[in-house]
Amino acid sequence: MEMRYPVHQEQVKRMTTDELRANFHISQLFAPDALHLVYSHIDRVIVGGAVPVSEPVTLMADKHELAADYFLERREVGIINIGGEGTVQADDETFTLAKRDALYVGQGTRQVIFQSTDKNAPAQFFLFSAPAHTVYPTTHLKIEDAAPVHLGDALNSNKRTIYKYIHPEGVQSCQIVMGMTLLEPGNMWNTMPAHLHARRMEVYCYFDIADENVVFHLMGEPGETRHLVLRDREAVISPSWSIHSGMGTGSYTFIWAMAGENQSFADMDPVSMASLR
Repeated sequence: MEMRYPVHQEQVKRMTTDELRANFHISQLFAPDALHLVYSHIDRVIVGGAVPVSEPVTLMADKHELAADYFLERREVGIINIGGEGTVQADDETFTLAKRDALYVGQGTRQVIFQSTDKNAPAQFFLFSAPAHTVYPTTHLKIEDAAPVHLGDALNSNKRTIYKYIHPEGVQSCQIVMGMTLLEPGNMWNTMPAHLHARRMEVYCYFDIADENVVFHLMGEPGETRHLVLRDREAVISPSWSIHSGMGTGSYTFIWAMAGENQSFADMDPVSMASLR
């Protein structure tokens, strides 16, 4: 498991591109027949990817780093499939996830196993895990059953639909809030005007980006912005003090996942366009 540690915003002002990427950018999440996990000490979340092709992939606990007998002993996890159809076995239950379907697996689940329906079109499971203090039921949610929120307009190139999966009015969790944003064709901006939420950190995972395209992810304090270039199926860690916005050279979709002090989707502080630098 790869470890990432918090850095102060004053340090970020002086970071090189390589330093920014080493601290906030996550690549190679989705490798065939592998589980890749990144532990962020910002709110102790774990970001991961599992791609079962020729064999199942099991969500295992690193006993040294988690000091747990199994991964979800003191944790919960949100899972979204961004590949072909696959299954997730959570103890004695098995759930089939099409592309963009989600699964919440609650604390205390001892065994989580990922498989693909067709190895020629393997499932690609994005994982977001946070510490949990009580048990909520494992729940499968299809994208058509998620709560949609329509935002933006074509005039500002940010017409998009936000699908909320794990949230207080939907699938229940201890602290995870998780969903997906789909931009309409010809719209390139997400989360602009930008905002902050000092009580939650956030992770974005960008996908369905064509090989020749990239997303410029904006981060940093409003008056000290920086950017990271992200490609298909790459993720970025956003501390609570940082904006988190992006603009693509072509169409894309992204998963957003949050954890922290509360689960209120509306608990955010808007950033005026005039304050951005």
